[in-house]
Amino acid sequence: MSKACQVASLPSSTFYYKPDKQHRKRRDDEDEQLRQQIEGIQEEFPGYGYRRVKRELKRRGRKVNEKRVRRVMKKFGLKPITWRTFVRTTDSRHALPVYPNLIKNRQVCAVNQVWVADITYIRIRSSFVYLAAILDLYSRRIVGWAISKRIDTELCVAALRMALETRRSHGCIHHSDRGVQYASAAYVALLRQYGLLISMSAKGNPYDNAFMESFYKTLKYEEVHLWNYETYEDVIERLPFFLEEVYNRKRLHSSIGYVPPTEFEAAISNMKPADRPVLNL
Repeated sequence: MSKACQVASLPSSTFYYKPDKQHRKRRDDEDEQLRQQIEGIQEEFPGYGYRRVKRELKRRGRKVNEKRVRRVMKKFGLKPITWRTFVRTTDSRHALPVYPNLIKNRQVCAVNQVWVADITYIRIRSSFVYLAAILDLYSRRIVGWAISKRIDTELCVAALRMALETRRSHGCIHHSDRGVQYASAAYVALLRQYGLLISMSAKGNPYDNAFMESFYKTLKYEEVHLWNYETYEDVIERLPFFLEEVYNRKRLHSSIGYVPPTEFEAAISNMKPADRPVLNL
């Protein structure tokens, strides 16, 4: 092309497309419209990056490619919230029996095969509130939870009982860290009563339970920090809605094909076991 232009005594720019002012204005207007839609999504889901944003736009009827979403987010500085170091709440310094890690290098291909459990704190004005939660590892659904002013065995038992009331548990692996609450006689007895297999993280390795760590990070930065909880009543009033309606029913999870957990469970319930996706741990 350059040689041809030289022969014709024409600048090479003659043959390259230059968007006119009208085209640039139209693109800027479209970018602005997309920006507003992205901001609306990030207001509801502050942790969404361009991949989740693109898929949420599609669910809302807006077809746009990932490259453009990424460009517009960069253009307007629309960044997802990033996470800081997560603080451990359970205490594994005790003389109670502990159990081996049963989920390492395991394949999971159905709900109720592996549940993971952990505790986190929620800072309020004068103290802390504690949340114990249980997550189905395959579908990422929160199947049990409990809130208390005390970080004790009763808190964890309450979360476990919620899960047991709504899910089939016999033969399911229950995985946690080695915290005293999960190793307590009362908690272990309840697990055994309902036929769950007990699995615990290796000593000093919280990343063995990284799935719960990830959930709690999402909880803190897409809910707790946004609402600035000040009292125990604030937590009781708002947190259940986030767990059941937002996290379980609306939030898109990349590990399950960018759909909410309840939608994923409904989809796999109609699939043959051999056709279901496999999760490698």
